[in-house]
Amino acid sequence: MGSFKIIAIFFLVLLLFPSIQPKCGASASAEEAVALLKWKASFQSQINSNLTSWNLQSINAKNSSSLPCTWAGISCINGSVNRLNLSNWNIKGSLHDFPFSSLPNLEYLDLSLNQIFGSIPKQIGSLSKLIYLDFWVNELSQEIPPEICNLRNLTHLALASNQLSGPIPSGIGELHYLVELYLDNNYLTGSIPASFGDLNRLAELRLFQNHLSGPIPSAIGNLFSLRFLYLNHNNLIGAIPKSLGNLTNLIELLLFDNQLSGSVPKELGNLKFLTSVAMNQNQLNGSIPASIGNLSNLRMLFLRDNQFSGTIPQELGNLNKLVALELDHNKFFGPLPELPCQSGMLQNITVSENMLTGPIPRSLKNCSSLIRARFEGNRFRGNLSEMFGIYPFLDFIDLSNNEFYGELSSNWGKCKPLKTLLVAENNITGGIPPEIGNLTQLHTLNLSLNSLSGKIPRAVGELASMLKLDLHDNQLTGNIPQVMGVSLEFLDLSTNSLSGTLPENLGGMKHLFHMNLSNNILSQRIPLQIGELTQLSELDLSQNFFTGEIPSEFQSLQSLGTLDLSQNNLSGLIPKALAELPGLLHINLSFNNLEGPIPSGRAFGYLTLEEVKGNKGLCGNITGFRACESSPPIKKHVKYKRKELALKIVLPLLGSFILLGAFFGAFRLHDQRKTNSRAEDMEVKKGDLFAICAYDGNALYNKIVRSTEEFSEIFCIGKGSYGSVYKAQLSIGDVVAVKRLQNMPNVAKDKSFLNEIRALTEIKHRNIVKLFGFCSNARHSILVYEYLERGSLAKILSMEEEAKELDWQKRLKIIKGVAHALSYMHHDCSPAVVHRDISSNNILLDPDYEPHVSDFGTSKFLKKDSSNWSSLAGTYGYIAPEFAYTMKVNEKCDVYSFGVLTMEIIKGKHPGDLTANLMSSNHEDVELKDLVDRRLRYPNQETQKILISIFKLARECLHADPQCRPTMLFISRFLASY
Repeated sequence: MGSFKIIAIFFLVLLLFPSIQPKCGASASAEEAVALLKWKASFQSQINSNLTSWNLQSINAKNSSSLPCTWAGISCINGSVNRLNLSNWNIKGSLHDFPFSSLPNLEYLDLSLNQIFGSIPKQIGSLSKLIYLDFWVNELSQEIPPEICNLRNLTHLALASNQLSGPIPSGIGELHYLVELYLDNNYLTGSIPASFGDLNRLAELRLFQNHLSGPIPSAIGNLFSLRFLYLNHNNLIGAIPKSLGNLTNLIELLLFDNQLSGSVPKELGNLKFLTSVAMNQNQLNGSIPASIGNLSNLRMLFLRDNQFSGTIPQELGNLNKLVALELDHNKFFGPLPELPCQSGMLQNITVSENMLTGPIPRSLKNCSSLIRARFEGNRFRGNLSEMFGIYPFLDFIDLSNNEFYGELSSNWGKCKPLKTLLVAENNITGGIPPEIGNLTQLHTLNLSLNSLSGKIPRAVGELASMLKLDLHDNQLTGNIPQVMGVSLEFLDLSTNSLSGTLPENLGGMKHLFHMNLSNNILSQRIPLQIGELTQLSELDLSQNFFTGEIPSEFQSLQSLGTLDLSQNNLSGLIPKALAELPGLLHINLSFNNLEGPIPSGRAFGYLTLEEVKGNKGLCGNITGFRACESSPPIKKHVKYKRKELALKIVLPLLGSFILLGAFFGAFRLHDQRKTNSRAEDMEVKKGDLFAICAYDGNALYNKIVRSTEEFSEIFCIGKGSYGSVYKAQLSIGDVVAVKRLQNMPNVAKDKSFLNEIRALTEIKHRNIVKLFGFCSNARHSILVYEYLERGSLAKILSMEEEAKELDWQKRLKIIKGVAHALSYMHHDCSPAVVHRDISSNNILLDPDYEPHVSDFGTSKFLKKDSSNWSSLAGTYGYIAPEFAYTMKVNEKCDVYSFGVLTMEIIKGKHPGDLTANLMSSNHEDVELKDLVDRRLRYPNQETQKILISIFKLARECLHADPQCRPTMLFISRFLASY
C-alpha cells in the first residue's frame, strides 16, 4: 500500500509539472526523491526528526529542481544526489528497497550507527562513482557480495561491527584507491586474500575480531602506506612474515590472540614509527630480537602468554618512551635489564611467571610513574627493603613466589593509591609495618608464607576498604585485632602463633565468606556472634584450643560449605541444628571431647570415621563407630533360696507366671508389629533402595511416602514430561519438593546416572535450586529438592495479577539470576553442567522474587574436549534447532533456551514464531512496544534502553549458528552492569 501511494504521488508530480521530462535534471531529482521515499516507507521505525523533511509537500513549479536536495542528510550536484549521510538516525530497516540504480551520481553513503539488518544487496555494485561507504555498527548479515569490488573509486570502506559471515571477497585487491578498510567485529571466515597486497594506498587495515584462519600473507608487506594493522582476535597460524619489516610507516601492529608461531622477525626493528606492538596470546617462541630496542617511539610492548625463552635483551633499556611492558607467562631467564624510567613514562611492567633471577633493577626503585607492577612467580632475589621506593601513583604490585628477604619497608604506607599489595611466599622477616594502615584504599593484602613475626597492627585490621587479608603461614603472635574491616570477604590467619580469644564483634563482617584461623593457639569459647556471618562459605577453626560447646548459632550459617572444628577441646553434644544446614558439604569434628549421638541429616550424609574419630563419647551409625544404645541394659539378679523357702516363693512365682503370660502375649503382639515394620524395610532393601542424600536415605524415603500419602494427587504441585512434583512436609518448618520420576526402571543400577546425581547434590549457587538427593526402589524413583513457595515463573506469568507484580526491575532481576546460574554451571563446575531444559517451568521464585534454576533431570555433564550425545530432551519451544538433527549436547543449547526465556520474561508470554523470525537473516524487526508485556506500565526511557539492549542480547542467543551465540559467562558479565 505504501509503495502504491508513493508511485501515485510520483505520477501526480509529473501531472502537476508537465515541464519535468525524463531528459531534464529536475525529472532526475524527482525520480530520486520518489525512490528515496519508497525506501523510507520500508523503515520499521522513523524516530529521527530529520526524516520529517523527506516529503513532497514543498514541491512547486518554480523550484521543482530542489527536490530532494533540500532534505536533511542529502547533498546534490547539478540537482542530483551525490551525498547521503544518515549516520545515527535510528533507522530500522533493510537495504532491500534502497534505490541503488536510482542514485547514479552518489559518491558518499554513510548509514552507520543504525539498525539496518538483512544482507548487502549485490546491486550495491552499481554505485560506480561511490568514494565513501560506511555501514559501521548495524545488523547486516550473510556474506559480503563480490560486487562490492566493482566500486573502483572507493577510498573508505567500513563494514565493521555487523554480523557478516563467509570469506572476504578475493577481488578486494581491485579497490586500488582504498585508504581505509574496516571489516572488524564480524564473523568472517577463510584466509586473508593475498590480493590485499595490491592496495598500495591503504593506510588502515582492521580485520580483528573475526574467525579468519590461515597465515598472514607476505604480500601485506607491499602496503608501504600502511599505518595501522589490526589482525588480533582471529585464528591465524604460521610465522609472522619478515616482509612486515617493509611497512616503515606503521604506527600500530596488533596480532594478539591468534595461533601464530615461530620467532619475531628482527626486521620489525626497522619500523621506527611504531608506538604499539601486541603479539600476546600466541605460540611464538625464540628470543626477543635485540633490534626491538631500535623502536624509539614504542610505548606499548605486549609479548605475554607465548613460549619465548632466552634472556630479555638489554636493548629494551633504549625504549625511553615505553609506558607498558608485558612479558609474563613465558620462559625468560636471567636478570631483568635496566628499564627506562628517567622520562617518567613507565606505568605498567609485568614479567610474572618466568624464570628470571637476580635483583630488581635499580632503575625501578625511583620509578615514580609506576601504576601497576607484577614480578610474581620468578626467582628474583635480594633485600626487599632496599629495592623499592615510594610510588605516588602505584595501584597494584605483586612480588609473590620469589626469593626476596629482609623486612617490609614502612615506605609502602606512603604509596597512598595502593589497592593491592602481594608479597606472599618469600623469606620476609620482621613485623608488619603499622604504616600499612595508612593505605585507606587497600583492598587486598597477602603476606602469607613468609617468616613475619610480632603482632598484627590494629590499624591494618581496621582498614575499611579491605576485602582480602591473607597472613597465613607466618610466625605472628598476640591477639587477633578486636576490630576487623567491615568489608572483609576473605580472612586467612592460619598457621601462626596467635593467641587469646576470637573477637566478639567479628559478627560485624557481614560480607565474609572465607575464614581460616586454624593451627594457632586460640582458646576459650567460640563466640555466639559467629552466627551473624551469614555469608560464610568456609570456616576452619581446627588445631586450636577452643573449649565449651559448639554454638547452636551455627544454624544461621545457611551458606556454609566447609566446617572444620577438629583438634580442639570442644565438649557437649553436636547441635542437631548443625545437621540441617542446607549447604553443608564437608564437616570435620574429629579429636575433640564431644559426646552423645551423631545427628542424622543433610550435613552428616557422607560423614566418615575420619571426620568424627577422637571423640570418645560419640556414637552413631557410621562404619567403624559404636552404635548408640536406646536405653541402659537391663540386669537380672535372681537368687533362689533353699528348698525350705520354696513354699514361700511358689505363690509369688505363680502370680508372676500369670503376669508374665500376659506380658509375653503383649510382647509377642508388639514384636509381630515390629517384624512387620522390619519386613517393610526389608522390602525397601530388596527393591534396591539407593539413596544419595544429605538425609538418612531410608528415613527420608519413608517420611516422603507418608507425608504425600503415597504420592497422592492432593499433594501434587506440578507436572512435567519426566514426572510429577509433590510438596512433602517432613517436619515442622521442614518442607521439600519431591519429583517422582516416570519410566526409569533399574535406575539404581545405572552408575553413570547415580554419579551425575551425586555430583549435582554438590552444586551450590544462590540461583540454583538445591538438590538434596535421590532415592530409588522397585516402586519409586524420586529427586528431593529445596522447596520454593512462589512456584514456577510460568505459573506466575500465566496469571493476571501475579504477572503485574513482576515489574520491570523484578523481571531484570530474574533474567540476571538465571544468567548467573547458567554461567556458574557452564564455567565454574568441573566438569561443566549443561541443563538442557531451560524454560519458564523450570525457573522457581523465592519470596523475594529471586530466581532459582531447577530440574536437572535431563542434564548431562560435558567432558573437556568432547560433547555428549543423547536422546532429544527439553521443552518444546525452547530447544535449540540444531539439537533436533545433530543430537549433540553442548552449552550453546542452554544459551538458545536462555534467549527464548529472556524474551518470554519481557513479553510476558512465550515469543512463539517471533524466535524463528529473529533467527532468519531476512527477519522483520520489531518495535519495543510490540515486545513488552502490555499488562505492565510502559517502561520509562532508561528502562527502555536496558530492555532494548537485553533484547539484542537475546537475539544473539538465538543465532542459527551455535558457535556465534555468546557464552553464558559473557552474558552474565554483560547483565551484571545493569
